[in-house]
Amino acid sequence: MTDNPNRRHAIKSIIAGSAALAAGTALPSFIPAKKKTAMLKGNIQHSVCRWCFNDTPLDQLCAFGNEIGLKGIDLVGPKDWDTLKKYNLVSTMCNGAEISLSKGWNDKQYHSTLIKNYTEHIDLVANAGFRNLFTASGNRNGMDDETGLKNCVEGIKQVIGQAEKRGVVIQMELLNSKVDHKDYMCDRTQWGVELCKRIGSPNFKLLYDIYHMQIDEGDVIRTIRDYNTYIGHYHTAGVPGRHEIDETQELYYPAIMKAILATGFNDYVAQEFIPLAADKLESLRKAVMICDV
Repeated sequence: MTDNPNRRHAIKSIIAGSAALAAGTALPSFIPAKKKTAMLKGNIQHSVCRWCFNDTPLDQLCAFGNEIGLKGIDLVGPKDWDTLKKYNLVSTMCNGAEISLSKGWNDKQYHSTLIKNYTEHIDLVANAGFRNLFTASGNRNGMDDETGLKNCVEGIKQVIGQAEKRGVVIQMELLNSKVDHKDYMCDRTQWGVELCKRIGSPNFKLLYDIYHMQIDEGDVIRTIRDYNTYIGHYHTAGVPGRHEIDETQELYYPAIMKAILATGFNDYVAQEFIPLAADKLESLRKAVMICDV
């Protein structure tokens, strides 16, 4: 997830509605462009983040998602859930309860609003038959790690019991603070893992964004192996630039996906890259095939 102007606009629209390199010739290790998607292996539950394809009508994106084997679409709020259901897709990561990426649980002044929002959205998500609900830590604004942890625990524990009863998993995203989200607090896996340990609930997990953590930490595969117990969802994108995940960038996604599978993970992996290619949907098709191990 990113907080660029398009992303910020998408968040505002969802919250309001929820009350409402061009890819070059593929190397042998990557899947070349095809007009028809081959049968998926069924090991990965594929998704895509809505905001990356905001210029594609949702109905068109859903229809294409069916064509290429997506299970659902990430970061879709309540006002668009009926459209997803029309295509037998799920909101693989629901949102709309957050205030913003920079104003989150680490700051007590936002607790009352967040508790109200999440109390409402947990029920909305559960009643819709979905499971995952996005959240963010907020920015540091001079705050130390320990204070941020304590504040997050204090706030989230006031809604986690309801999440447990309704079968909803609240997932805090790890975002880089080096390039895209200056001052964001949950910018290291170990900080997020410590938060999970203190909350102590199977219904609170980390949304591990591979793009973001490659920028701030690197060592992606080892981190996934060591901390997979605390990870409930994955996002992809190419580094640098957050574009296609093909041979134009530095990460090798087939190996990363195999590492994820080896942990026993069986939830969703969502593409969250901003396509540069003229045919954006074809870029999405290729990304799904690259990750289908």
